[in-house]
Amino acid sequence: MNTTLANRRVPLYLLAGFIVLKMVLHYCIINPVYELHRDEYLHLDMANHLTAGYLSVPPFTAFTSLLIKWLGNSVFWIKFFPALYGALTLVLIWRVVALLEGGWYAQVLAATVFIFSAFLRLNMLYQPNSLDVLCWTWIFYLLICYRQTEKHSYLLWLGVAIGLGFLNKYNILFLVVGLVPALLLSPQRKIFLNKYLYISAGIALLIALPNIIWQIRSGMPVLHHMAELSQTQLVHVHRMDFIKTQFIFFFTGAFLFVAGLLGLLFYRAFSPYRFVALTYLFVMLLFTYLRAKDYYALGLYPVLLAFGAVYWEQLFRAKWLKYMRAVWILLVVVPFLYIFNIAFPVLKPAAIQQKAAKFQAAGLLRWEDGKNHALPQDFADMLGWQEMAALSRKAYAQVPDSDKPYTLIMCGNYGQAGALNYYNRGRIPLACSFSADYVFWFPHLDTIRCIVLLDDEPDERAHQVSKQIIEVGKVQNPFAREYGTGVFLLKGVSPELSAKFWEWRQAAVKKFRSY
Repeated sequence: MNTTLANRRVPLYLLAGFIVLKMVLHYCIINPVYELHRDEYLHLDMANHLTAGYLSVPPFTAFTSLLIKWLGNSVFWIKFFPALYGALTLVLIWRVVALLEGGWYAQVLAATVFIFSAFLRLNMLYQPNSLDVLCWTWIFYLLICYRQTEKHSYLLWLGVAIGLGFLNKYNILFLVVGLVPALLLSPQRKIFLNKYLYISAGIALLIALPNIIWQIRSGMPVLHHMAELSQTQLVHVHRMDFIKTQFIFFFTGAFLFVAGLLGLLFYRAFSPYRFVALTYLFVMLLFTYLRAKDYYALGLYPVLLAFGAVYWEQLFRAKWLKYMRAVWILLVVVPFLYIFNIAFPVLKPAAIQQKAAKFQAAGLLRWEDGKNHALPQDFADMLGWQEMAALSRKAYAQVPDSDKPYTLIMCGNYGQAGALNYYNRGRIPLACSFSADYVFWFPHLDTIRCIVLLDDEPDERAHQVSKQIIEVGKVQNPFAREYGTGVFLLKGVSPELSAKFWEWRQAAVKKFRSY
């Protein structure tokens, strides 16, 4: 009796160990020289502007940011939530392996590949992507549970998972689009005769409804956002690069998700779950056709890792292959440790420059503009912000006390505005911008006497509306994406400027509307 209980506890101890490892790693993979990422500043600032929708993301991120704000807005909590979502994804992988009657070795193999893969990098930043992957995995988990038990409660939870996923990132819709034909073409098509599936759809719609209403009332800005992505970023995505990167995500661990696909096609015990492989096929075809960013597809892989691990465990049952179990784990971990220094911002920028050839060979220096730069784009987006915030405070200190209530902090992009608001925390007025969601948060000042302007250089319009322009300083970090961004103090601003700013703001809002 005690032996049986001990055997049951072993997998739980292993799972707890992997969860701790996963959480701890996320506090060790970023060198302190790096700051938060530009997107993180925007997401954190949403806590100050709660609403049912945003231009860049659905509203769930804003409420997480509010929780982070209540907890003190420290870097610890900012990094905690994406790491937590990654750990919960790991728990679901562990459970799927158990549902497939895999043993502790399959669970360890799947967990190892999950941790030592691109998911570690994905869960590094406070962005909607971590919860997106968790929701995709949760949906697959619920469908597998329903297939095994036919309990209606799993279908109802499916609606919750899809609805929550929608409120987090619209990417979840691609999974739904792939699942429908996959289920129709599999023996599981009878699910469409179950009324609880349609109740589930109603639950998902009810959860998503506030954001859908916001989108309609706001002129469907999501369509403008997608069009802008297609024109500025996705145009540089090559379809073959998208396919190749799916393997690079896992490096030597790619054998596991490939085994999962092969097992779903040829292993008889997996035949009831072939809709998973069909979903992968349909979603990948859709993403490839649309030239999607490579990481959009990451939500497909956790469940495949579980199937692949169980399949490999079956293969390793042969006596002579048992000795390969430990080797297979090492083949995942050791090569990953070799690329660890280039996959994560653990090296200082100067050290990265010394190893530029290694980074370039891995394609990490290629930015969204299709060109190579000194640092990976994500790393460059994590530098220069505190320097910029300090310069803005220096500029504001030069504003006469009588003019401070009538001073506007104007930034060229959302990263600048978010960083200033995060680091300055009330010491200067809230920064604003015509970029991204800040266009909706623009202050309506009846009178503007001074402007603290963040831009490369003041344009002709700035010279026309002010009597004096003082250059306070520029971002000096050559590795920062914001290198050379200047902070300028505009004095003697034209009295008519306040009305003009509101007109410009209205024009910017109109630009984001699709109708």
